[in-house]
Amino acid sequence: MQYLADTVAVIRHFASVGKIGKAAKSILQDADNGKNKILISIISMVEILYLSERNRIPLNLEKVKRKLLHLDNYEIIDLDLDIVETAKTVQGLELHDRLIVSTALSLNVPVLTSDQIISNSGQVDVIWR
Repeated sequence: MQYLADTVAVIRHFASVGKIGKAAKSILQDADNGKNKILISIISMVEILYLSERNRIPLNLEKVKRKLLHLDNYEIIDLDLDIVETAKTVQGLELHDRLIVSTALSLNVPVLTSDQIISNSGQVDVIWR
């Protein structure tokens, strides 16, 4: 099965910091073992760059890229026109979250996120707990 991991899920999983919901953690661990595919929006990579430059997270873009090189079941999803078009239907979210949700909708996959704003929006299936 495929899932889109949001920025917080990627950071917490790769840095082994913070809490990850039981369901999300199981999915990520299964992906590490070749059982699920985890998609990561390029928007999350931009957020990781931004947060690491401000020393707000314990890893940086290079560390994430190195991890991804060794994990076959993880894939970066580029921003494309279909995702941008889908974003027209997504309301009430900040731009980065809007594009992550639009990516999930375009690919018809659930999002691994602890973000209550995304979850409460009801615009995409969310898995965390």
